[in-house]
Amino acid sequence: MAKLGKRTTAARAAFAGKANLTVEDAVALVKSNAVAKFDETIEIAMNLGVDPRHADQMVRGVVGLPNGTGKTMRVAVFARGAKADEATAAGADIVGAEDLMEIVQSGKIEFDRCIATPDMMPIVGRLGKVLGPRNLMPNPKVGTVTMDVADAVKAAKGGEVQFKAEKAGVVHAGVGKASFDEAKLVENVRSFVDAVAKARPTGAKGAYMKKIVISSSMGPSVTVDVESATGE
Repeated sequence: MAKLGKRTTAARAAFAGKANLTVEDAVALVKSNAVAKFDETIEIAMNLGVDPRHADQMVRGVVGLPNGTGKTMRVAVFARGAKADEATAAGADIVGAEDLMEIVQSGKIEFDRCIATPDMMPIVGRLGKVLGPRNLMPNPKVGTVTMDVADAVKAAKGGEVQFKAEKAGVVHAGVGKASFDEAKLVENVRSFVDAVAKARPTGAKGAYMKKIVISSSMGPSVTVDVESATGE
């Protein structure tokens, strides 16, 4: 068995016996033990009482975190003409049409968010097998298929986070960096939880939010009291 480092041992000791904390206490604990040599991401994972294999139980949405994510978002836009110019002016990193399709087909995917104008979807649709598994496929439900490409690019660059329930009904996201003030992290966590709560599908029965966990990239995790997080 590998020998645990001093930092890991200290972190585990700090988390020992702690569970179902308030959002404030959970954030403080995770932040204070994020001691890696880089600025760790503060992450949230939520176990939901849904089976996303059923269409009426799929959870999907988008939320603009009030204090951003601390991550530099690389944005690609499928557009032509004036809309391509608008995307470039708004700060998109890659803009194109058939040429961008060829780049993606070659396996070169150097972006974190993909936006498209509606007329580009026949082209983008050919990339489903490439973009889909990476959760990069543009979708009108989260505002990434739109004629308003400038606003979509600015939102992505400004800290907008997309979320989608995975097979086990788990939703997860990065909600900031360990370098953020505790109050800003708490605000981001609450905004994310609120957005997931509002995205409750019609087919969800019984308890919707079953478990909430907060951690840092390299640190242990701690459970958050669901009522504390939802304000119920």
